[in-house]
Amino acid sequence: MRNNSLWFCALFAICSVVSLGFSLVRAESNSREQVNIRHVARSIQPGEIVRLVVESERSLMKVQAEFEGRVFMGYPTATSRRWDILVGLDLMIEPSTRELSVEGVYKDGGTFKTPYELNIKDKQFPTRRLTVAAKFVNPPKDSLKKIRDDSQRTSQIFKSVNPARFWRGPFESPVPGATTSGFGKRSILNGVSRSPHSGTDFRATTGTPIKSPNSGKVVLVGDLYYSGNTVMLDHGHGMISYFAHLSKAHVKVGQMVYRGQVLGEVGATGRVTGPHLHWSVRLMRTRIDPLSLIEISGE
Repeated sequence: MRNNSLWFCALFAICSVVSLGFSLVRAESNSREQVNIRHVARSIQPGEIVRLVVESERSLMKVQAEFEGRVFMGYPTATSRRWDILVGLDLMIEPSTRELSVEGVYKDGGTFKTPYELNIKDKQFPTRRLTVAAKFVNPPKDSLKKIRDDSQRTSQIFKSVNPARFWRGPFESPVPGATTSGFGKRSILNGVSRSPHSGTDFRATTGTPIKSPNSGKVVLVGDLYYSGNTVMLDHGHGMISYFAHLSKAHVKVGQMVYRGQVLGEVGATGRVTGPHLHWSVRLMRTRIDPLSLIEISGE
């Protein structure tokens, strides 16, 4: 009798571990079909990508998640009964248990809507101290208009949402070098505190080819005050890539590019201490770590 009890307890423990991260729910629809939702993530912390996996007993034609006032669009993967949704946890999101809403439309009619919880943990980012040219900490008055224009221009792009999805499969690193300054670091420039680092810097020498991490449409090529020669890509579904400090750009606005295609060359233009590539990513305006995107975006 005692052995049977021990066996039952062990089996219960194993089943409990396997079920972590899963939510089997009844859809709020007339069909009463079951929908299985689980998530994949490096961690549930600020700046991370969370990939929701939605599996249904019936074929789906649309799936999306609403979180923090933003709608993240889903896409089919292996079959029309399994869809994935990439959800961004912004750099400044406060740790707490948050609820998102997953909604879908079946191909043969009917809908579902169900909640799903994410327990967001705190994350402590390190601080970096840099010395840069004085004009990049206290810009001269004749540069203020350009700074405002640059900010307005990039902000409009970050806010844009293309319903089409250009990217396919996993994202890849745009250069082979190691990272030199991680996402989220608090910056102190010439002794003055600045906003957190909203991208990731990669070590590379001037002239190193910068390859597109995935397919997208070129939406900006220009010389910006702080980021120097800059290229921005719209990957669709509200996903925008921002590449800064280039020495040269090899693409034009409106051009479609594909994973591995050369966008330009590494440089040291704008506010820098030396040659490197800065890569920022926004997903539905959330600031996310590109390294998280590389690890989590695979289908």
